[in-house]
Amino acid sequence: MMDPFDSYWMNILEQPIWYLLLDSGITLLFCIIVSEICIYVGNQLNRYIPWKDQPGKRLIIEVTCVIILVWILSFFFSYLFAFTCGSEAIQSDTPEMLRKQAVSEMQWFVLSTIVSLMLVGINTGSFLIRNWKNEAVRAAEMNQYAIEAELRALKLQIDPHFVFNNLSVLSELILEDQKAGHEFAENFSRIYRYILVNSKKDLTSLEEELKFLNAYIKLIKHRFGNRVEFSINVNTDVVTNGIPPLTLQLLVENALKHNKTVKTNPLKIYIYTNAQNELVVENTLAPIGNPLNSSKFGLSNIQDRYALLTLNEPQIIRDEQIFKVILPLIKL
Repeated sequence: MMDPFDSYWMNILEQPIWYLLLDSGITLLFCIIVSEICIYVGNQLNRYIPWKDQPGKRLIIEVTCVIILVWILSFFFSYLFAFTCGSEAIQSDTPEMLRKQAVSEMQWFVLSTIVSLMLVGINTGSFLIRNWKNEAVRAAEMNQYAIEAELRALKLQIDPHFVFNNLSVLSELILEDQKAGHEFAENFSRIYRYILVNSKKDLTSLEEELKFLNAYIKLIKHRFGNRVEFSINVNTDVVTNGIPPLTLQLLVENALKHNKTVKTNPLKIYIYTNAQNELVVENTLAPIGNPLNSSKFGLSNIQDRYALLTLNEPQIIRDEQIFKVILPLIKL
């Protein structure tokens, strides 16, 4: 390979088959051992001198160790081949033969060094790529764990928010009408059981969410009566799509919290699907005179959960007459 005009190549077709097989076998064995040496040295240095800690020192030590070991191996194999094949270079002591032997051995050592350096490069590149992939997978797993933990934290926030609002309603009803309070308490317990089950999910079907909302509306009617009106018009083709659990309940609570509810001008809440098959929750605006301090929990909770579940975020639209939230539906 180093010298294509060497007499070895000129006379190769004249050599006996056993010589060619022996030559190829020894060369193959040499290459296998060189590869194993490079892999072994690399693996041992990974334990004591990792690339990420001291890359310069690691490179110098690995190259030096591999070259020394390969030179020792090359010296051994050059004489093994010579004695095995009965090389004239070993048997003859003429100046010309000695010169050819020295040149041949030098070429062998140079080629062995080049091959070993190539193998070091390939082994190092393979290790770095494999390590990069492992780090990428680990980072993706950690990101997934973080998302799941954040989702769990957001879903846990829903329960106390719901309990606080409705226990306040229940306490007022008991003072005004014990029978209505008892009925409210029963409805509340059934709905809360639904919350305990579905708040553990990332998504629930729109159909299930609407069933829950209908039950929740009964609680609202106990307190507000005709001061709140609901209109629900949802395309049945999309009810199998998903939505974060209790999204509709939070939006209805948000509307009740920030708007007046009077008989002469009832608060109107519309829930419907638009031309893009998105779910729209819309309410008329009648802001209360003295706004309550708001943590904006409901909207922020919904936006945060959507951000973790899909690239499509809810749209919030407000003007002087309406407040509208457009919710993307997610394929289950």
